[in-house]
Amino acid sequence: MNAGQERVLDLSREPLLDLAALRADTPGCEAVIHFNNAGAGLMARPVLETVLDHLRLEAGIGGYEAAAARAAEVADFYAALAELLGTRPGNLAFAASATHAYAKALSAIDFRPGDVVLTTRNDFVSNQIAFLSLRRRHGVRIVHAPDHPDGSGVDVEAMAALMRAHRPRLVAVTHVPTNSGLVQPVAEIGRHCRELDLLYLVDACQSVGQYPIDVETIGCDLLTATCRKFLRGPRGSGFLYVSDRVLAAGYEPLHIDMHGARWVAPGYYRPVGTAARFEEWEFPYATVLGCAAAVRYALRVGLEPVARRTPALAGRLRERLAAVPRVRTLDGGPAPAALVTFTIEGWQAAPFKAAMDARGINSALSYREFAQFDFADKEVEWCLRLSPHYYNTEDEVDAAAGTVAELARSAR
Repeated sequence: MNAGQERVLDLSREPLLDLAALRADTPGCEAVIHFNNAGAGLMARPVLETVLDHLRLEAGIGGYEAAAARAAEVADFYAALAELLGTRPGNLAFAASATHAYAKALSAIDFRPGDVVLTTRNDFVSNQIAFLSLRRRHGVRIVHAPDHPDGSGVDVEAMAALMRAHRPRLVAVTHVPTNSGLVQPVAEIGRHCRELDLLYLVDACQSVGQYPIDVETIGCDLLTATCRKFLRGPRGSGFLYVSDRVLAAGYEPLHIDMHGARWVAPGYYRPVGTAARFEEWEFPYATVLGCAAAVRYALRVGLEPVARRTPALAGRLRERLAAVPRVRTLDGGPAPAALVTFTIEGWQAAPFKAAMDARGINSALSYREFAQFDFADKEVEWCLRLSPHYYNTEDEVDAAAGTVAELARSAR
């Protein structure tokens, strides 16, 4: 049986989602079958109009003046995001991307030679590269917790034992890796971190907007994500959650500027008391407003019905692909997320994606360099990723599976 193969409930009659209205709100649905939501979701019309309206305002009255005129709407970015994540606005910072937010968080930690970063074998590639850079520059040690034999992700008990043995300076986990539908048990890990008073950083890039996320339930000190993926916001946007205890302990980014601190004397500055200390003074205000609109849109749609429909669509797709000869699905775990990954015999990566593109189906490629441990275990060099979202239809799922079957038959 293929990894991640499972029976799924058909949620095409999800009562809380008006699919016709959602698709009418999404102009891109008219042009493509968009199964690259794990890369960048299609923006809803209210998000697009919010961005364009602010750019027009900037052009009409000036950038500084436009920001001042929309100050209340800008503040709503933090209020909306706080509602989404179960926190307060002062615990949130805007960032240019999730990776930007992650780098800011890492820069705030005073790593010393011999400090341990404890992570998993299913982490995001940029995070792993950052840890390797810290090892090169500061002499930190990187420890990877083993996976559970049942394929459900990291072995939490083994990870907890490593916490007790190494007392890591940082525990870092990716909730849903970019190269797989695997969902890691971040809340279970968080309970152990709290018990041992360890700093805990979660990459929620692929889960925010797909599932309800509550930072208190997870128990993280820091959490990063983007707005462009399952939240369906504009590109060039992300955010960082910073817990009260991290703020109170005085953590601040290495390169803090006049937005995050006050120059109170010639030889002294004082960081601001909120997560704004992790921001810079210059903002892409149209993007920030678009993100606020995207978060409000997600809240109106409702994360509970989204969390039921989106993985169910992926499950339907995964089930159909698993029945296609020469196709091997790769996702593990008892309840995979809406990232469906697979390989296909007889095709190379770029030509296969080009063939999908030519048929109007958006997708993404993942390579061995994105997931050195995971792809080595699976003995693959690349895979194609299809990632539906709640506004996609069952007919689109079946069309995508049918296209893959057609390409599999045509392979030499």
